[in-house]
Amino acid sequence: MSHPEQHRGRWRPRLDRPALVALLFGLVGVVYRLVLTLFTVPVSNSDEATFGLAALHIGQGREHPVFLYGQHYMGMLESYLAAPLVAVFGPSWPVLRLPMLALYAVFLYLIHRLTRRLGTPWFAAFVVGLLALGPERVVRDQLTVVGGRPEVKPAVLLMLLITVGLAVGTVHRRRLAIGLFGLLVGLSVWSDWLILPYLAVAGLALVWAVRRELFGWAGLLLVAGVVVGVAPMIVDNLRAGPGEDSLSVFREVSTKAGPQPPWSDRVRGGLLEGVPLAHGLCPVDGCGRWQQWFGVLYPLLLLAGAALAVLAYRRAAGAPGGERAGALRAERVGPVVQLALVAGAALTLLSYVRSPLAATSPLDNARYLSVLQLSLPAVLWPLWVAALTAWRGTSSALGRFTGALSAAVLAALTVSTLVVTVLFAATGTAASRTEERQARELATALRADGPHEVYGDYWTCNRLIFNTDESVVCGVLDGDLSPGQNRYRPYWRQVGRAERPGYVVEADSPMDRRLRRLLADRADATPVREVGGYRVYHPETPVRPWR
Repeated sequence: MSHPEQHRGRWRPRLDRPALVALLFGLVGVVYRLVLTLFTVPVSNSDEATFGLAALHIGQGREHPVFLYGQHYMGMLESYLAAPLVAVFGPSWPVLRLPMLALYAVFLYLIHRLTRRLGTPWFAAFVVGLLALGPERVVRDQLTVVGGRPEVKPAVLLMLLITVGLAVGTVHRRRLAIGLFGLLVGLSVWSDWLILPYLAVAGLALVWAVRRELFGWAGLLLVAGVVVGVAPMIVDNLRAGPGEDSLSVFREVSTKAGPQPPWSDRVRGGLLEGVPLAHGLCPVDGCGRWQQWFGVLYPLLLLAGAALAVLAYRRAAGAPGGERAGALRAERVGPVVQLALVAGAALTLLSYVRSPLAATSPLDNARYLSVLQLSLPAVLWPLWVAALTAWRGTSSALGRFTGALSAAVLAALTVSTLVVTVLFAATGTAASRTEERQARELATALRADGPHEVYGDYWTCNRLIFNTDESVVCGVLDGDLSPGQNRYRPYWRQVGRAERPGYVVEADSPMDRRLRRLLADRADATPVREVGGYRVYHPETPVRPWR
């Protein structure tokens, strides 16, 4: 990646040309996302606001949540990362998202380092260039604070780099590195269970690399690291009531009653919609038929990547024994890590298509496949090898044809991602900015003139509370004006004690019409004003039909 260069008696690192190109791509990707962050694009929502409110409470020392309010399986690491910034600068969406931007930068750096170890410098630059692009579906997973994915991806990459370093012998404090591996595993398990397939294969790679060392102090440090990382989750589950532990809640959320969609529909939703969306080939509203080609190709690329890794493993020179055992392990660790990335992607896909949501709601749930970006180096490596071999003219006629086809696939992938990214940046941000402006107008109006205790729907309440720094408190109602999903119960109780609460509803929504019917002859006499697409009612006597 760099070479030492002597300059006036001092040694300075000098990046080679592929590293400079990768650095340029990475800077473009970070600056692009910084601009989106400053304009709150993608649009915020109440799920993200819940993390923001938790960060506010943590910074004030009021709460120390283990899981997202109202849940028992989504860790709050992102809130803890944002808490110092929110405590200093106050609640705002750019402040809340800045740690996610930093995690994205770390992700790019680590995947570049790992790809250079597994492939070639120019291939690593190409991977960074692809990951620097990003339409709405991709940047939403990278920038919004909704739990799990932004932090677990760098964690897995660091685990694999530790494994490579241990096998090659470049890590000197080996026990501490293994303990750090365990800590990253524990933190990832606490943060987001979707990463479990990658944690499993990364763990197997570590066992392959240092299996003898794990029988001593290194193994104890590995276990200790896992326990420390997952300790918040363990403590919370020990205190949880029957049926409220993480496993029970997660099983209930993941299991939906009713008829299960056929496997063909789930595979179609996972491959033809989920995979292209997760890799930035489609706009957020879905993939056209011409954009689904990468989903069809993806299983074949996984098989090709696995085959290349097995061949490289078997071709590694030398025989185990004596001093040659370490050299053999150093040669074979690259193929082992490539196999781990392929297996992680395959297991993640299999887990996803087992869910009925892959068939019934592929657009909303493609975010669960964003971790597949971890496997991009292993998935694209067969195409790069074939294209490079044909370009050098060292292959047969069939090889040259395969290489030309592979180069065309890489070019199509790049162009498709670039086009969708440019379209999003040029035309796809207007709706988000309009919605954010309306939400700010509502928050400003209520903060200034009240009412300060209101009822609203789920997607209004916590965002309103965050935008007003809790000077307006909101209780969640469903469309029929019955109690809804109130993640943080103190807000609901505070609004319930208010003598004259207000009601914030989207204009002409079902909740709006239901409220007017309940107000009956008082509707025309009730103070009401319209702000940013919302109607704010403030009746003299509260409307609480659930009582």
